[in-house]
Amino acid sequence: MNNRLAHEESTLINFRHYAPDPKEHGFRWVDIKQLRFSAESVDDRELLAALIGHEQFRDDYAGGGVLPDGPRHGPYWLRLITPALYESIGEEKAVQILQNWSDLLRDVPTELEADLQQEVFARLAAADSIHYLGELGDEAIHDWGRVHDYFHEFVLIDRSAGRITLIVAADD
Repeated sequence: MNNRLAHEESTLINFRHYAPDPKEHGFRWVDIKQLRFSAESVDDRELLAALIGHEQFRDDYAGGGVLPDGPRHGPYWLRLITPALYESIGEEKAVQILQNWSDLLRDVPTELEADLQQEVFARLAAADSIHYLGELGDEAIHDWGRVHDYFHEFVLIDRSAGRITLIVAADD
């Protein structure tokens, strides 16, 4: 399945670019990676396994970008992430998690709110299924994985579009 996932595009929403005072929003951002999958019928667990095996998943989200042979994913050791760790959640819960995270800001600028609506919340609404990677615990944290204050990861599967979207919302 791995060779049937094709990376389409990536988008980064850096909150600092929207604030009159960049210090106001610290180092908060949302990274969105979109990959296409073939129309063949595969279940969500197979798609999650293919995503975990894809080079775009090898991103520590700490400035180094995607490392095709990298051993890390976000704050975690890649080898410890499996499809079984993802919880299937509904749109309402995903929106609540993201709104609680973004509401840590005092005032979300209008332009940022519009971009989040278009790039994140509209994708959540269009997804056939949403999977959330919860906290994996201390044993899964890699050698310098504590650089993120918050790390929220969602995998959205949109079968009609043949697209899997990886959304990471974090602070560092």
